[in-house]
Amino acid sequence: MFFEESKTMLVHYSPLLNSPLSSPVLVEPIHIARFDISSSLNSRTRHPVCSLIFQKPKLYVAATQCLSSDETQITEETSREAGGREDEDEDFQVVSAIKSSYNDIVIIDTAGSRLLLLDQTHNIHSIFYKGRNDHWTNSYWDEFAALPPIVPPGPIAIYGLGGGTAAHLLLDSYPHLEIEGWEIDDVLVDKSREFLGLADLETANGEGGVLKVCVGDALLPSEEMAVDGKYAGIIVDLFKEGKVLEEMPDVELWGRVKRRLRPGGRVMVNCGGAENVMADAGSRGGGGGDAWVVNLTVQAMWEAFKGELCWKKMPRNEGENYMAMTGGMPELEKWEASVPEKLRAKVWGWMPFPNVPSQ
Repeated sequence: MFFEESKTMLVHYSPLLNSPLSSPVLVEPIHIARFDISSSLNSRTRHPVCSLIFQKPKLYVAATQCLSSDETQITEETSREAGGREDEDEDFQVVSAIKSSYNDIVIIDTAGSRLLLLDQTHNIHSIFYKGRNDHWTNSYWDEFAALPPIVPPGPIAIYGLGGGTAAHLLLDSYPHLEIEGWEIDDVLVDKSREFLGLADLETANGEGGVLKVCVGDALLPSEEMAVDGKYAGIIVDLFKEGKVLEEMPDVELWGRVKRRLRPGGRVMVNCGGAENVMADAGSRGGGGGDAWVVNLTVQAMWEAFKGELCWKKMPRNEGENYMAMTGGMPELEKWEASVPEKLRAKVWGWMPFPNVPSQ
């Protein structure tokens, strides 16, 4: 690769707290020297981001990133925000930058973590913490670790594996799990193995837990994906260019996903943010007839799963993503007792759809 080990890039970061299009989200201590990275999320897509205003935890990098089909240098055009102090400049290291058929991939190394940035939006798609015994993020990824206790025994699929943040969380919390992680980008998989600890999960641990990585499009009605009743649970976290995939609001798609579940299985989905579509809550059984802003992916899932759907809105400091989960409402007291301590208070935020989450 063209980067040398000592090559660093001087950056500023900005939380962009006052942007009318974004809400701040604080990702659990990602430190660049003295700084925590704060993030901003687009009001439509709710995906944490890096640079400009888009979606997943977001880092503002004052540099121009030039990518080609091979690993390339990142052109450094360091600049200083007005009023910035020189002692606020800190270093991090870009350990990989490459353009694949699907993504512009940049992996950043900091003192305590590595960040996977994708797309022209430079969204943070995965976080890998170094030297820690857990991988909690204080963002929507943590919610996925609440799924295993309320599904039957069996393998769990992740559609949109990325760098493996969700897989790390699941195997940290439930070491016995068998996980099948689907990722369309083979170059991204290779880089995640090299830099983000993905390879460690592909060897069975002492309790039999393991990640099987599958390269391909998990949403296609292919022969391999058409196995009915294969999964106890399915986690869906699929974004492109800072937005949920355009297929996500498709009722037929969720019908195919539903057939892949075992009896009693559930799907948990990061649905992004609210869409500017007004719906009548009364027409969906919510009563009152009030108009409200709705997420189109949640709507499609509600129709495909015949009204058996739960949802929650993440709090403002965790990004305000909408999360959806199929099946009836779990018994919350039992669910709380069965999840890791970090998640026990969080399960109480779930409610039956179409009740409107508190703003």
